[in-house]
Parts: sequence; C-alpha cells; structure tokens
Amino acid sequence: MNSKPSDISTVIIVNKSRQRTLQVKTKHIGRLKHYAAGVLGVIVLLSGTVFYLRAENNRKEEETQQLLSQLSKLRSTMPVTAVQESKAENAQAYVQSIEGKLQKINEYLSKRGLKGFSVKSVGGDANASAAKLTDKETFSLYDEYLSRLLHSVAFTPMGYPRVSSLTSFFGYRSDPFNTANAEFHPGIDFRGNTGDEAKCTANGRVVSAGWYGGYGNCVRIAHGNSYETLYGHLSRILVKVGDEVTAGQKIGLVGSTGHSTGAHLHYEVRKNGKAINPVSFLSLNN
Repeated sequence: MNSKPSDISTVIIVNKSRQRTLQVKTKHIGRLKHYAAGVLGVIVLLSGTVFYLRAENNRKEEETQQLLSQLSKLRSTMPVTAVQESKAENAQAYVQSIEGKLQKINEYLSKRGLKGFSVKSVGGDANASAAKLTDKETFSLYDEYLSRLLHSVAFTPMGYPRVSSLTSFFGYRSDPFNTANAEFHPGIDFRGNTGDEAKCTANGRVVSAGWYGGYGNCVRIAHGNSYETLYGHLSRILVKVGDEVTAGQKIGLVGSTGHSTGAHLHYEVRKNGKAINPVSFLSLNN
C-alpha cells in the first residue's frame, strides 16, 4: 500500500559539491526527540556503569592493601615459638630431601647386592665452623654433597653382576686349557648356569655388544668417569651398542662362549682402559 504524500517528508542534505534529498516518513521526524532521548539515556547508563566499576575496583584495591598491611603486622608480632616452628618445618623439608637421596643411593646399592646407608638419622660434625652455619646452609651443604655422592654411586661400578660364588680371581693363574702354562686373568669369574641373568653394575652406555675374541659373546659398558666394565662368555646378549643402561639392568645371559671351559660369567672393571681388580668394587668396605 502506497503512503499518502502528507505522510512523507523530504529532507534536503546540502554540501559544497551537490545536494541530496532523503524522503522519510513524517511520523519518524516527529519522534526524533524520543530517539535522541533514548540514545542519551544509553550513554548515561554506560557512563554510570563505568564509574561504578572503577569505584568498585578502587575499593577492592584499598581492601587488599589493608589486608597486606595487617598480614605484615601479624608477621612482625609472631611469637618466637611460631618462628622456631617455621624453621623446624624448613629443616624437616631439607632432611626429607636428603633422606630421599640416601634412599635412591640404597636402591643403586641393593641392585648390586650391597648393604645400603641408614636413612633413620642425618648427622654432622659439631666443630666450631659447623656451629656458625645456619640450618639452611648446613642442610644445603649436605644436599650438595649427597647429590655428588648419588652421581658417583650411579656411575661407578660396584657390587655383583651376578650374586654367586667366585670360581676364578684377578691375577696370574694356570691356563685352564693347559695347566703347564700360566696366564694373566684380567677379571673375576662368577659361578653360573647357561641362561642365568647377568646385570650391569653401574649406569652407562653400551660401547660393544657382540663377539669379542676369547671373551666370546661380550658386552662392554662405558660409565663416563674413566670406568668401563666387561661381561664375557655370554650365551645371549640383550643390549645393543649405544643403549643407555642403568645399574642392575639385565644385559645378557650366562654362557660358555669363546675361550671357556664351562658356563660362568667373566667380569672385568677397567680404569682408563687398564684392567683393575674387580674385587675392590664388590663391597664398600674394601
């Protein structure tokens, strides 16, 4: 339905270059003041909301500062016993950290058939220098020492690659294939049956895994601190070159391959490439 001419108003928009005409319903022109009032009301409402939120934020900030101030006063007036209890809790945390490292060391040792350290108490000397240290400094020194000890224990060959009796020791002995001759035995031999487990005695990396002359099937492991261990006459090898191994990990099975008269595990410890007596590493007391 077409609008009557009286219902339409013409609005002329003039600028420098041209003019435009816009026809709108007359009733809308009459309502312009209402529209303007509505827009103004929205602006006022938004402005009021912004001012309210800003004031609320400032109020909460003031409350936070007051709480912090009160907390600071409480700390300054805290009884000496409470401060001591706090220090005791910190000291206990350090002790627990140290005991955790000792427990880890014990795990390394037990995998090698060795008795571990006691974790029931942690002590130290009572000399004048130690007395000057704070609890934090004292426990920090213990913690640093035990961290070095933990690394040393992990990467130093200790204990038994196989828990059994020894059948041959380090040094010169009669050649088992010709008793009239003597030979130098660079390791020790553990009694065993074909298929028994052979375990590495320290963390390290496998540098050789295969046939190795008179050693037969053999695994050599470098431990990153000038130590190397060797496991010979294996019936089966369970690792490969490049493997990262940990203390107590099974690396092969006992056998009688190579220059051998029967099933046993030949074990060597080398320092800077030179064979040394492995018996010295079987126990912490040696």
